Amino acid sequence: MAAKTAGAGLEERWRDILSVHARTMCEIDRALHPHGLGASDFEVLDILAAEAPRQGEQCRVQDLVGRVHLSQSALSRLIGRLEKEGLVARAVCLEDRRGVYVTLTGKGRELHTEVLPLQRGVLERMLGGA
Repeated sequence: MAAKTAGAGLEERWRDILSVHARTMCEIDRALHPHGLGASDFEVLDILAAEAPRQGEQCRVQDLVGRVHLSQSALSRLIGRLEKEGLVARAVCLEDRRGVYVTLTGKGRELHTEVLPLQRGVLERMLGGA
């Protein structure tokens, strides 16, 4: 009986985590939509801004895969969309032709700076009391 109760408690906590995540992602999507971004788009821009803080610095796509909760193919499509919008640029790694680098463009850096307070505001509202 105790094992069943402990398991039920874990399931409930897990569902609570998933629920908070889903609600937070929806709120971020809502806040960023007027700027042409979704939550996953912002995550890529945010990671690039943190990992390559100076103009022209690059980040390997492979390094993004584990940090953005998307499959490699979905991440590749997202980066392609951001590239089409002029927010990032891609380049092949000269040392390893299989590797691809992503760079935040000036336009991408400006948009990230503009929407960062919106995303952080949602996080504060949704998670601040947690």
